[in-house]
Amino acid sequence: MDIKLDNINKVFGNYKALDQVSFEIEKGKLIGLLGPSGSGKTTILRILAGLERQDTGNVYLNGILVNELSASKRGIGFVFQSYGLFPYMTVYDNIAYGLKVQKKSKEYIRDRVTELLELVELPGLEKRYPLELSGGQMQRIAFARALAPNPKLLLLDEPFAAIDAKVRKELRSWLREMITKIRITSIFVTHDQDEAVEVADEIIITNKGQVEQIGTPIEIYKNPRTPFVAQFIGQSTQINGYRNLKGFETLEEGFRAVIRPEFIKVYKYGTKEEYISALEDGIVRNAIFRGDCMEVTLEVKGNFLKTLRSLDDEGVALGEKVQLHILRFYLFDDKKAYSVTNKSLDAADTFYI
Repeated sequence: MDIKLDNINKVFGNYKALDQVSFEIEKGKLIGLLGPSGSGKTTILRILAGLERQDTGNVYLNGILVNELSASKRGIGFVFQSYGLFPYMTVYDNIAYGLKVQKKSKEYIRDRVTELLELVELPGLEKRYPLELSGGQMQRIAFARALAPNPKLLLLDEPFAAIDAKVRKELRSWLREMITKIRITSIFVTHDQDEAVEVADEIIITNKGQVEQIGTPIEIYKNPRTPFVAQFIGQSTQINGYRNLKGFETLEEGFRAVIRPEFIKVYKYGTKEEYISALEDGIVRNAIFRGDCMEVTLEVKGNFLKTLRSLDDEGVALGEKVQLHILRFYLFDDKKAYSVTNKSLDAADTFYI
């Protein structure tokens, strides 16, 4: 199902939830709606589903204007954050619910439920009740129930939020594989960057009721177009006095700057023999074990910058003097953001993601 939102506005009381929201989604895409709390993500989902009515603007599904079409007639499956399963119904009856509303035959319902339990990798659980399932199992059953009526569009509102971290990561991969297999256009809401980057074909970033940027995860990560995206995506730290850093002396003043951990390379003092003129001195102020790496905080010309250091690299101690290359960072004003690279380094060394 192709989707188009055209200049959607929605106000709740004195609060403007959506402000001129427009975007298009191609059939079969898995889209992540990413943004902070209150940015309009769930409101967009509910308007698409027909559960909420926009104040102005148009919603098109497969080129058809559906503003006046009820939720039940839009051909949309909805997966809620809290699963939304009926606790007094068995797994079988939960999945079959929408099919019974459609007045499908008992034989069709039986075959469809069996097919979906195989799809979500939970065969044999027909007779269990939701409270007898784990969180991950309940979410898979919620997916199956949403898919039962063969919707043309699947909407998921923070589908992994109520699940513990380990299971959540497993379900991300499972969802990606499932959507690829059934090829249904899907949109999921999340405020988790890792989730959006890992799962989505494209990401729509929202902020204060507006769309900030649309693109693939790599496009958005490498080329943030707005000040908000530059600060929101990745683990960004603001830099003060960026013109005092080697390789950036010729930059204009008056902008703000942020840097990400991967834009910094750290060396034990005196061990780096290339591009010595671009080396900055830094002091290790903190080091935190992150499981697969060390997060190191460095003091550099009055800035406290974070970088990631491989566990295979030689360790650094608190208070130790080190040297580093700052490869690039983002400059932004109130309207735009762009990347600047260190002029003192060879271009081949500055591409570091």
